[in-house]
Amino acid sequence: MPNHLTLAVAGGRKTQGLVDYCREATDRKIAVLTFTQTNQQEIRSRLASQAGDSNTMEVMGWYTFLLRHFAQPFLRFKFPKDRVKGFDFEGRPFKFATGRSRFMDSGDRVYGCELGKLAFELMEATPTLLRRLECIYDKILIDEVQDLASYDWEILEVLLGSKIDVRMVGDVRQAVLSTNPRGQKNKKFGYAASLEWFRDREAEGLLTITYATTTYRCRTEIATFSDTIFDATWGFPDTTSENFDATEHDGVFLLHTQHVEEYVGRYRPQCLRHSVNSAKHLDLDFQNFKGVKGATFERVLLAPTTNIESFIKKGAHLEATAAAAFYVAVTRARQSLAIVVDKPGESKLPVWAP
Repeated sequence: MPNHLTLAVAGGRKTQGLVDYCREATDRKIAVLTFTQTNQQEIRSRLASQAGDSNTMEVMGWYTFLLRHFAQPFLRFKFPKDRVKGFDFEGRPFKFATGRSRFMDSGDRVYGCELGKLAFELMEATPTLLRRLECIYDKILIDEVQDLASYDWEILEVLLGSKIDVRMVGDVRQAVLSTNPRGQKNKKFGYAASLEWFRDREAEGLLTITYATTTYRCRTEIATFSDTIFDATWGFPDTTSENFDATEHDGVFLLHTQHVEEYVGRYRPQCLRHSVNSAKHLDLDFQNFKGVKGATFERVLLAPTTNIESFIKKGAHLEATAAAAFYVAVTRARQSLAIVVDKPGESKLPVWAP
């Protein structure tokens, strides 16, 4: 079977698709990989309730995967006298560190920021590493694949050329997290730009890409607005909605600051902001854009950044990272989205007033 990537819109049931696949492939040894602990817990819970107990499926984080199958068993091929005794997520090597000190601290713990590079160099050091993986797993499934970074792309390319069937799901428009945010290797493919990496691999015949364009979360008005956040040069297909629920207040609205208090009192939206600095004038119970990735709220009130205001008022394009954070915030909403903007400018969005 060819390697496969599904790029799904927000609310497109990406994770559920992996769970459904696992439920039908219980005779295969499968590793299910994802970056965040929250997503790992969600996948484990769904597999337990929907696929039953199975010793053929393992759910683990990307770092755990690299530690368990790369660094721990094969470190001796690079540093014969050393052993991995832990993982140092926060630490970093000295700028000009070389050799063992580049990858491990004084307690023999591998630096998280260097784990991808170490894992890839171990792959190069011995073909046994990949052969062992091919013996252990028939399939590797990767959720939120857009979170990979730096040397992770080198590792993934080797896996795509292996005997293991690699299946991935993700949404590059929600690329706000990274396994190695400071990594310089493959920096041009970071975050939303990972789309180019995937398209290059498809052109090489290493995988096929399909687009899942239906959201089961956002009403049509919200889905349509979300499609405008990334400009047309990205080539994303239009989103369709399967949310046909109707309430007394549905759609996307602009909201004047003077009406915020009454709006919040009436509709009780979840309030979102990019950071403290983007909402100092509003005394509301905010969460940050990136912190709600994966969440769903009935209604959202959004405090825009200066760049988002320019996008709304003038249609000015957002750079990729800012667009991804805004896309995440917008697509948390099921029924309504209100954006606090005092002067609509050229925007055609309706303005809510009591």
